[in-house]
Amino acid sequence: MGRLFGRSDSNKSGPPESAGYSGSGSSSSSSSGFSDSEFQKRDLYNKGVAHMSNDKMHDAVRSFELAIRIDPNYVDAWIKKGYAHFHLGEYTVAISCYDRALEIDVNNADAWNLKGLAYYKMKNYPKAIECCEKAIDIDPNDHMAWYNRACYLTLSNRVDEGLDALKRSIEIEISNARKAVRDRDFENARAEEGYRRIIEVVVLESIRQGYDYVGKIVWVTGMDKADVEDAVMRLKMKGLIIGRERRSLTSKEEYYELAKEIADKVGSTKRTGLFKSKEVSAPVQELKDISEILGWAKDSIEKGDLSATLENFDQLINPSKHGNAMIEQFFDEHRDLRLFQIRLKDKGQEYLNSHKSELLELISSIDAKVRSSPATR
Repeated sequence: MGRLFGRSDSNKSGPPESAGYSGSGSSSSSSSGFSDSEFQKRDLYNKGVAHMSNDKMHDAVRSFELAIRIDPNYVDAWIKKGYAHFHLGEYTVAISCYDRALEIDVNNADAWNLKGLAYYKMKNYPKAIECCEKAIDIDPNDHMAWYNRACYLTLSNRVDEGLDALKRSIEIEISNARKAVRDRDFENARAEEGYRRIIEVVVLESIRQGYDYVGKIVWVTGMDKADVEDAVMRLKMKGLIIGRERRSLTSKEEYYELAKEIADKVGSTKRTGLFKSKEVSAPVQELKDISEILGWAKDSIEKGDLSATLENFDQLINPSKHGNAMIEQFFDEHRDLRLFQIRLKDKGQEYLNSHKSELLELISSIDAKVRSSPATR
């Protein structure tokens, strides 16, 4: 496929620079304490990045090679050199560059991810999966590593495992749901119930945002019309949405609304066109409920009660409870709660004990926003 996981095709500079190499290379050594060779290699590195941004991959490779001559252990230059070779279709050479970077820094998640991507382009899915697993071992909250692993597993006909990885990716980064429903790498999973539920979630959220016709949903999500129509039918059968008819002199067309009990919980958006909208917030009672749960969460964290903390977090994160209202009104905080929940599940009591202050700070911040919102007042 043409696109690159986790990175826009238009941004071909590859993974972000590490903190040690983020400078422009234009400062003098006397003011910063860097040697001439340090500035030279950084200047060459930045030139290489600029060449990649301008789609001049051969020039980029040359700049990175010159930087590596100055410092053979320049990890970022090895990774960027590999990424430039990747864009030239030289996947074996790219892998050798990533291997060199990993010899220097075996815990570099970017190198593992990009190495997996090169194996993916070579259709060596077992190797690609291994690379993703290495990246996940380094950073269990790397949503793109989970997403890539889901793709590779599905392409290997390990569909159940692929869907499990995809769900984990979506738990960490909700936007991956929309990405997945138009990703052809999941073609093998389209008949699976788990995948169809992901489509339903995307369609339901589109309707909640005011895209109330099939055509609008297709336009905003990029999904196939047949998939949207199937999801709409399933959501209607479950009583989650209601079909309405809008008539004109010459025709009639069906549009959709959230069922009242769902709209009351999560709020909705009314649109007068594709680009104009008016937000209808979740009701005051739900904000009061959220505030109460935040109080329970604070108590459970202070007591070190892992089970109760996870249950309270689930109340705030789960879309079937208060998750949608949290996403709508406290998006960044909802994301932070999800990440903490994942870490608590992975690392257990030890993580709760060592991160109490951070957890309490987040809970207090959310509660302050809830209490100060105009609806609550």
